[in-house]
Amino acid sequence: MKVSGGKFRGRALLEPKDNRVRPTSDKVRQAIFNILAHNDFGTGFVFDGAKVIDIFAGTGALGIEALSRGARFCLFIDDNAESRALIRSNVEALNLTGMTKIWRRDGTELGPLVGGAGGPFDLAFLDAPYRQGLTQRALASLVQGGWLTKNALVIAEAAADESSPAAPGLTCLDHRSYGETSVHTFGISPT
Repeated sequence: MKVSGGKFRGRALLEPKDNRVRPTSDKVRQAIFNILAHNDFGTGFVFDGAKVIDIFAGTGALGIEALSRGARFCLFIDDNAESRALIRSNVEALNLTGMTKIWRRDGTELGPLVGGAGGPFDLAFLDAPYRQGLTQRALASLVQGGWLTKNALVIAEAAADESSPAAPGLTCLDHRSYGETSVHTFGISPT
């Protein structure tokens, strides 16, 4: 697994030694960042200098990719100790400690945005374990807790055979499938 673009392009990232964590494939990660770079969703979202939250972060690959491509900060959320250790190792290997925070928290129960989190966030990644209903709950938690800016985009991965996730306050702007993975892009619903 390698960073696919930006200043860290080609740099290797540590991966889990077993299959308990399912990192986003290089192909899907590249597709996600192509979507972000080449689509105007009309939300006012600006990638350069964005604040990012990576929920169910696993290895941290999505957040690290965002930092490599011009985001200014990333909060990594994962409640698994092994995943947080992988994220920490990957962040330290790229000297990104000053641009990141790593929190132990359940991505489906974020609660209200708290000081010190670095938000609200312009871009959110959700790559929850498939087929457990966690993505929909995490989307709702982000919106209800005030974790997103009014121009934010949310990229949520799910299994291709799952129904599309949804949450009040979010509108699906794009949906694409890549083999066994579906990628959903959401924006904040107009009020």
